[in-house]
Amino acid sequence: MTSTEDENKKINRRKDAYSKEARLIHGEMETPVWDYSHNVVPPLSANSTFRLDSSTRGNMGFLEYAQESAGETEGRPIFIYDRLEEPTAMMLENRLAEVEQGDAALVFASGMAAISTLALSLLKQGENIVSHPTLYGCTDSLFREWLPRWGIEARRVDMNDLEAVESACDDLTRLLYLETPLNPTLDLMDIDALSGLAKRLNENRSPETQIRVAVDNTFQTPWGQRPLSLGADIVAHSLTKGIAGFGTDTAGALVFGEDLKNDLLVARKDLGGMLSPRATWHILTYGISTLGVRFQAQQSSAGEVAAYLERHPKVSSVRWPGLESFPQKELARRQMVDSDGAFCPGFMIYFTLKGACDDTIGQRFVDSVAEEAYAITLAVSLGNIRTLIECPYSMTHACVPEDAKGSVSLTPGGIRLSVGLESPRDLIRDLSVALDTL
Repeated sequence: MTSTEDENKKINRRKDAYSKEARLIHGEMETPVWDYSHNVVPPLSANSTFRLDSSTRGNMGFLEYAQESAGETEGRPIFIYDRLEEPTAMMLENRLAEVEQGDAALVFASGMAAISTLALSLLKQGENIVSHPTLYGCTDSLFREWLPRWGIEARRVDMNDLEAVESACDDLTRLLYLETPLNPTLDLMDIDALSGLAKRLNENRSPETQIRVAVDNTFQTPWGQRPLSLGADIVAHSLTKGIAGFGTDTAGALVFGEDLKNDLLVARKDLGGMLSPRATWHILTYGISTLGVRFQAQQSSAGEVAAYLERHPKVSSVRWPGLESFPQKELARRQMVDSDGAFCPGFMIYFTLKGACDDTIGQRFVDSVAEEAYAITLAVSLGNIRTLIECPYSMTHACVPEDAKGSVSLTPGGIRLSVGLESPRDLIRDLSVALDTL
């Protein structure tokens, strides 16, 4: 062993002594592919295909791909083609698995590529998913429109009604899928309780018929919530949002236990949702390394903005988990926490304007913001360093059926606000001007 390798091992062995902030920034100093202890910034590999020194090695790589050996010889992966595995992506995957407290992670070209790969990997024709009546618009569309075409049923029940969830499950249920906080209304699901239910239902099931619990953790990121530590089996992310943070790259991820890795690797290879090395590198270098400081600053500003909105006479209700008025505040304080146990109510706000009889009030409000505001941008997405506002009823969740919208109080006057890094004074000023127009 060289002196550099020895020093790297000493550094990496001490990692548990360091804060999550330090781990997000520095990660490991070496991987099975690279020793980059002399690089301040992780290296970028930009290869769609990789040189093989023999056809025998290529044959070994294909045969061993997604097997127990994970395509490795002498501790090093056999790289063949970047849709299979790629070294820059592996660095980000290792970082995500660590911060989410999982065994492994895979990154994808988008959050929806991750979610669709998850569904098609875990479910076969005739099997079913149990999920909430309303989800993120594209996930909702996937479950309502596309999975049934392939013979997979998505059953909808209130995921906070454990008896209803249990009644919806049968011998062909393979997945409980939840978002918490729910997009966009910030309703919470009790991850621990739902995981406990799945564990009980799995007691007499064979390994291949187990019910898995998957949680979309996009709103909270692993900084503010870690579903695997609460009993979930899989965590899904749109990395595009809070983890990437800067609105420059589209990406997704799944984090899970080691037992799911091989099936998900093969599914990603065949479905083609691999993340490009360049997008991976941007998220690894700029996004995840700044997650902690961004999350904390955005959350602090969200608290000031939520308090202002709650006092405003033209706002009928405000949902932010840090408010005393939040209807699920006890659950929020129990599961929305950082690695030190501190409460993390997040940077997302959902508020409803007065004027329930006016079907255009939300659209008129965000149009006013688009025309007059400087610090708030009318745009979909969230978790950006810029504050983004939208009207979910007519925008991101427009395709959701009316009865499903009503079941979660998704109304024309509901507004989703993703608080960025601007001064809360500027955000309040822009909101005040728009509210004055109503």
